[in-house]
Amino acid sequence: MVKIYRIDPENPDKKVISEAIGILRNRGLVVYPTDTVYGLGANPLDAEAVRKVYWAKRRVGKPLPILVSSIDAVKRIAYVDEAALRLMERFWPGPLTIVLRAKDVIPKEVTLGTGKVGVRMPNHKVALMLAEGLNGLIIGTSANISGKPSPKTIEEVIEQLGDRVDLILDAGPARMGIPSTVVDLTGNRLRIIREGPISYNELLSVVNEGY
Repeated sequence: MVKIYRIDPENPDKKVISEAIGILRNRGLVVYPTDTVYGLGANPLDAEAVRKVYWAKRRVGKPLPILVSSIDAVKRIAYVDEAALRLMERFWPGPLTIVLRAKDVIPKEVTLGTGKVGVRMPNHKVALMLAEGLNGLIIGTSANISGKPSPKTIEEVIEQLGDRVDLILDAGPARMGIPSTVVDLTGNRLRIIREGPISYNELLSVVNEGY
């Protein structure tokens, strides 16, 4: 039976956070709240833990995004250019995932050989605290079966993932209830991968500032 803790999103219980971080450090899976939808967390630098995420989600052939607690954390795992930095400074923390060129420190299980990684800084205390406990990084994929709707509530998480995870942190309904905008900066122009709360025109105007 999966363990479920109710947690205050504005004033998270540090003991609960500490227990969750301990599970993550020991290759466990934790469902946690973010500002968009509920996420399925694991240590992104531990290949075995990452493989468990694919198993839990029944996900095949799609790389996994990473949530970060700081821009410095991004720079340890990806190459950050001026355009990316502008977007981070304007829209983070918030619902924007930026796909960048990955550094070799990231296991191939995360990137699936693409050489790319999607990164985002969430606007949520619980998610940020968990990332900080894992040296600034946590797997940030949605806590759903691949292809099914991203969960906005714990009930939806349990229905889809059941006992495939070790711990669920329940902070009530997700604030936005829709996944982040995803943009790819690995080519010679900004390319939108998934529409979300932030529009393409908003992103483009920030990238083009100063040119």
